[in-house]
Amino acid sequence: MFKTLKNAIKTPEVRKKILYTLVLIVIFRLGCYITVPGVNTVALEELMSTSTSGIAGLINLISGGAFSNFSLFAMSITPYITSSIVIQLLGFVIPSLEKLTKEGGEQGKQKINRYTKILTIVLALVEGIGLYLTYNAYGVFVNPGLQTGAMVVAGFMAGTSILMWLGEQISNKGIGNGISLIIFVGIISRFSSVVVTLYNLVITSSGFDTVGLLTALGIVIGAIILIAAVVYMQLAERRIPVQYSKKVVGRKMVGAQNTHIPLKLAMAGVMPIIFASSFMIFPAQIIMMFNSNIESASGILATIYKFSIATSSSSVGFGYTIANAIVYLLLIVGFTFFYTYAMMNPAEISSNIKKNGGFIPGIRAGKPTTEYLSSVITKITWFGGFYLAVIAILPMMLRFTNLNITFGGTAILIVVGVAIETIDQLKSQLVMRHYKGFLE
Repeated sequence: MFKTLKNAIKTPEVRKKILYTLVLIVIFRLGCYITVPGVNTVALEELMSTSTSGIAGLINLISGGAFSNFSLFAMSITPYITSSIVIQLLGFVIPSLEKLTKEGGEQGKQKINRYTKILTIVLALVEGIGLYLTYNAYGVFVNPGLQTGAMVVAGFMAGTSILMWLGEQISNKGIGNGISLIIFVGIISRFSSVVVTLYNLVITSSGFDTVGLLTALGIVIGAIILIAAVVYMQLAERRIPVQYSKKVVGRKMVGAQNTHIPLKLAMAGVMPIIFASSFMIFPAQIIMMFNSNIESASGILATIYKFSIATSSSSVGFGYTIANAIVYLLLIVGFTFFYTYAMMNPAEISSNIKKNGGFIPGIRAGKPTTEYLSSVITKITWFGGFYLAVIAILPMMLRFTNLNITFGGTAILIVVGVAIETIDQLKSQLVMRHYKGFLE
């Protein structure tokens, strides 16, 4: 990795792209501290100091602290992610949209991108109104009313639009996936709070604490093991051998070839966790829009709310967390199957192998190949689903200790995944530059 970075910095074209990306990231971080108009910063600071968990804590982690400041980027890029997921899901149900996705080419991609942006603005409007109505009850806004509400919501929508633009610019002119890098930077910007937490464990008000030191070392070692496991799983793959017989291409006879189909063990990536988290938190978001004091209330709605936020809050009790963890696990596994089979169609892969004169050793072409691929993908998906569930759920148990660790399994998955993807893009940029220079 370090060798790749060193070579990238030495290459002028790649170095320019890296600097361009860094400039846009700095703009993103500056925007995280520009508060939208009409906010009572004193009341907001008091509220956020007592509300560091639950939905607010989760959004604040992804936005890199922008939510706690009610800045332009308080909603982060989540409306865009949600709209992308919705458009992707609609592509499986609406035939015209599916055709546009698969056969539309570059023009089709532009139309899909346009639909995604329009839906993003709509979702940003709805989410902005929800945030204003929810936090208006806490006295966060100065002179609350229609004008203040319009300014706040417009500020949130403008921030989401700017983040969309920044993400596109990074993807087109910089290095890496722009949207993923924005989330990545938002998460790692909270790393300082983890360092402070570990420091406070070792150096307390009464002096040096040996037990705290051992606890801090345990956390660091555990984090290293977790990151190593995530890296291993992200890179691991199941290779299915494929042999192609000799065939005539034009006037030439092409010899037999041996290749393989690489199937990632974590094929769905972090998407099932994002789907499951959104599904679990959605009821709490709706309830809070209509009842801002739900946290101290009782009844069916309060029970649903506590169950919904148990994924990201330790204030609801152990029973809610266990029940939430079970449902969360089932949702992650279910969404893993859904997302994997949405990307990988065994029948289509089998058909392509057969058309090109290939076969899997020991397996007949056609239906037996489809059944074999389905069996392998199913086993891999079960393993990948439980792997994602364990990574996402285990860090939840730390909330019942005195530790206030910002990072969870989902954050580590995102950070590791984006880091690997960005390094791979850097390598491909260097390879392209090498061949370009050779041809010239």
